[in-house]
Amino acid sequence: MTSASRLPALLACCAALAFAGTAAAQVCGPFGDPPRPMTLDPTQTTCAGGTSMPAWADADGTVRHACLWEPASASPTAPLPLIIYLQPSLFTADTVPVATNILSFQSTANVSGDRARPGFIVVAPWGRSTEHYYPAPDDQGTGWDNWYRQFDPDSTFGAMTYRENVDVAAIDHFVDAELATGKVDTRRIYVTGWSNGAAMGVLYALNRKRVAAAAVYTAPNPFEAFDDPCAQLPVGRAPRSDGEIRVANPRLALYHVHNACDIAGICPNGELMRAQLRHVHARVTDVIIDGSQQQVAACDPGCGTNPDANMSFQDDPRGFTEGTQNHTRWPDQWTASMLDFFRRHRGRRMR
Repeated sequence: MTSASRLPALLACCAALAFAGTAAAQVCGPFGDPPRPMTLDPTQTTCAGGTSMPAWADADGTVRHACLWEPASASPTAPLPLIIYLQPSLFTADTVPVATNILSFQSTANVSGDRARPGFIVVAPWGRSTEHYYPAPDDQGTGWDNWYRQFDPDSTFGAMTYRENVDVAAIDHFVDAELATGKVDTRRIYVTGWSNGAAMGVLYALNRKRVAAAAVYTAPNPFEAFDDPCAQLPVGRAPRSDGEIRVANPRLALYHVHNACDIAGICPNGELMRAQLRHVHARVTDVIIDGSQQQVAACDPGCGTNPDANMSFQDDPRGFTEGTQNHTRWPDQWTASMLDFFRRHRGRRMR
């Protein structure tokens, strides 16, 4: 969380960066918050067991990277599903091989719907280190800017020019690079992610029609969570105010696994997201699990009841202790279900 004493100056700085070429800018706009400012990034990513894709510079001049894991069977003659993985904040793309069991299914899982073509490709773009609207110590660090919700090429409203979110552009670039190899079944492009990466994964999939489905773990609501000053309601029509944001793929098939007792009390925040997305006719499968990864019926009220989640330990002690423990482990028992969810959802053919 950004301290109250720094907030006015910080937001003024962000606004100046967000709207280049404009004489004045408001803190909140048609795409929510201004882009989050970058911070120093001490992390290193090795792409363990995979390869590094060729680097690329985004519109800010920031050099972007991505990891790639391809099974030996991947080829243009037998294209495979593509899974886009987005890292949790404070961590890196190395969480794929180190902290999840996703790759243990890579050569054997039937995600294509064709038993003769088992396996899938994983592309994991790297996030940047920026300031976040999350509680400390996650108030800054690696992750994804899901607060600036501009997912299209640069847009102009009157005298205001809103540049595309550079994280979104980076994801698009590395996905396009893998598509160019011919190894991807273009009707089976999926998104997964963890924590802040799950939030960005939901937002990305809601705005990319080529994404057939998303299955994510423990996502804070990318439209309204914690102390975000520019929360927005997702809609499937033209927005009526800056308090609404249109999504381009509103009927997304989404599978959300999250904890009954989750970090900072975000379980009810996930339920708020579910309600908002069903309002735009997204097809949401909501799976709440306990500490042993068994499915339960509802959030644990002892770990917070605030639909916006909790910023402080005093407001939610169990959410910052037990909830943190749950949040920081991948739900290994549910990976197969997430992959099967992908198998059951095929997208439209790309032209």
